[in-house]
Amino acid sequence: MSLPRNRHIFESLLLLVAMIWGSTFVAQQIGMARGIGPMTFNALRFTLGSLSLIPVMLWRARRSAATGPGSPWLLRGALLAGLFLFAGATLQQIGLQYTSSANAGFITGLYLVLVPLLGMGLGHRTDKSLWVGVVLALAGLYLLSITRGFHMKKGDALVLVGALMWTGQILVIDYVAARGDAVKIAFVQFALCSLLSAVAALALETSTLAQLRAGAGAVIYAGLLSVGVAFTLQVVCQKRCPPGPAALIMSMEAVFAALSGWLVLHQTLTLRALAGCALILSGALVVQLVPLAGKGAVS
Repeated sequence: MSLPRNRHIFESLLLLVAMIWGSTFVAQQIGMARGIGPMTFNALRFTLGSLSLIPVMLWRARRSAATGPGSPWLLRGALLAGLFLFAGATLQQIGLQYTSSANAGFITGLYLVLVPLLGMGLGHRTDKSLWVGVVLALAGLYLLSITRGFHMKKGDALVLVGALMWTGQILVIDYVAARGDAVKIAFVQFALCSLLSAVAALALETSTLAQLRAGAGAVIYAGLLSVGVAFTLQVVCQKRCPPGPAALIMSMEAVFAALSGWLVLHQTLTLRALAGCALILSGALVVQLVPLAGKGAVS
């Protein structure tokens, strides 16, 4: 099978997704530091993301650009993606309260291996260059994220289970986005995630108006860009990109997280961290360039 001519346009958009997601780690840190609980933050974030898609859906409906979300089983698939999204976002956000961002970044990056491994079980073929890229990316994530050894603390265990949930969300979206309306699928998963997060927030957390005002900027950034723009682009782009390379490209959020931390929070990068960034970039380039050079395909 030859590579789709426009596949690399969508892969470039996935790189934009990684950039937005990486910078959102800073917004999450700021929001939590200003007193907003993890479930409240996610509820507000995904509510904004859901609302941001309503004008898009109305505009597309007037232009008859969409025929609907698809059959009932496609709707169930979108809801399943929303459950995975809720679980992954929740476990990651809570886990960050008990572990370092370095450990959380590396453990979350394990979906790089889990996606192609589980994808193979679902019938996806992989090019050998994918595995080279995965090894390089994992090595880079290790250098970038792990600074004091690897200890499976409570937070690490939560983030590890969260990585499994992100893997499920990526694979479900890969399947349903190719068969239904991408924007409506995104809306369904965001709405479900926001609803479940809101229920959990009302049951488990209390936030003052002052805290919400202090973290409003972080919530708006995470909601409109990370959810409304980036997650929607993920759904659209996964119509054209196989899950393995898509996961690898999106893993570059770790690089952008480090750069955003340096620019906004004045966190410095060590030589070890810079080496990690270089390895992650090399892994992405291997996946992108090797199949083109050999005129092969990754499906």
